[in-house]
Amino acid sequence: MRFVVAPDSFKESLTSVEAAAAMAAGIHDVDPAAEVVAVPIADGGEGTVLALTSALGGELRTTTVTGPDGTPVDATWGLVPSTSTAVVELAEAAGIHLVPTERRNIWAAGTAGVGELLDHALDAGAATVIVGLGGSVTNDGGLGLLHALGARAVDGDGEEVTPDAAGMARASRLDTSGLDPGWKEVEVVIAGDVTNPLCGPTGAAAVFAPQKGATPEDVRPLDEALGRWAQVLADHGDSDLAEVRETPGAGAAGGTGAALLAVLGARMESGADLLLDLVGFPEVCRGADLVLTGEGSVDVQTGHGKAPAVVAASAAREGVATVAFAGKVSASASDLVPEVFRAVVQISDPAVPVKVSLERGAKNLRVNVADYIRKETQE
Repeated sequence: MRFVVAPDSFKESLTSVEAAAAMAAGIHDVDPAAEVVAVPIADGGEGTVLALTSALGGELRTTTVTGPDGTPVDATWGLVPSTSTAVVELAEAAGIHLVPTERRNIWAAGTAGVGELLDHALDAGAATVIVGLGGSVTNDGGLGLLHALGARAVDGDGEEVTPDAAGMARASRLDTSGLDPGWKEVEVVIAGDVTNPLCGPTGAAAVFAPQKGATPEDVRPLDEALGRWAQVLADHGDSDLAEVRETPGAGAAGGTGAALLAVLGARMESGADLLLDLVGFPEVCRGADLVLTGEGSVDVQTGHGKAPAVVAASAAREGVATVAFAGKVSASASDLVPEVFRAVVQISDPAVPVKVSLERGAKNLRVNVADYIRKETQE
């Protein structure tokens, strides 16, 4: 039999590469002769650098940059010399995992380290930079990123503001003359995992800020600040106000998507679609008996553009069914069967502490894949 394993990462437990290896091991535990093709994937969030760089045949590099709370962090990014392509993952420099819950401050967190990574990519000769947006702990509208690239934002009195959400809320003008002119020759591609606009009830502040330490009282002023920031970006970019505010994905990573779209002329793509296109996923699926995918948690929202659903849709067009495995499966995931997935399998025991399940992620995934394949081949 022939299987394709194409998992996303299992947050805080397995990278997509590790998950693919565990799935392959589970299949071979049942059928040692089975052909297994591994295609680790990502949708712009955690694991994007590893998955895309691997798919493109590039090399990983590690650079020390400014973390979201101002402390240095070691961030990994990818370079593909053969195509002059760099892959940068926002979560590596401004990820929510970098700041403990008790230390999160939505007004002080910034994206400066992401801009520093972009500068390294430019210095390395990248003609195309793919930026994965997802998993951030920030809501600064990308001000920190732009500041690191040489832009300066000032308030109504002409005083420079801090490169964080508090500074973004005060900004009335942006000077982009300090940006390296080389950016005009670089194609910037956003690999996104959300389609939220910058502002409003489905915008960056309303939907995501509470996950990053914002209190209910913070949400409205953050949203209003992003609305004003949209005008500042529109005044100094190639996009008009409506585009900055309403473009799907502009609200990604606390509004960082808007800054990249407006100032660097980036174009937005689904991270999962981008990777599947790069690896020729339809051809990989053709003739397969089954596709296996998965991520840390699966619920009804998974069906709205998340990586496992994109995998399943691509496989379905080739007439191949997909089974999803997840550490946690919500009751609403039943709505995805059979329209999206043939089945959804939870790999953890709810009675076991979450920390223990995360530590046993590879073993649990391998065992549950083997159990499913065993049942599938016996029917």
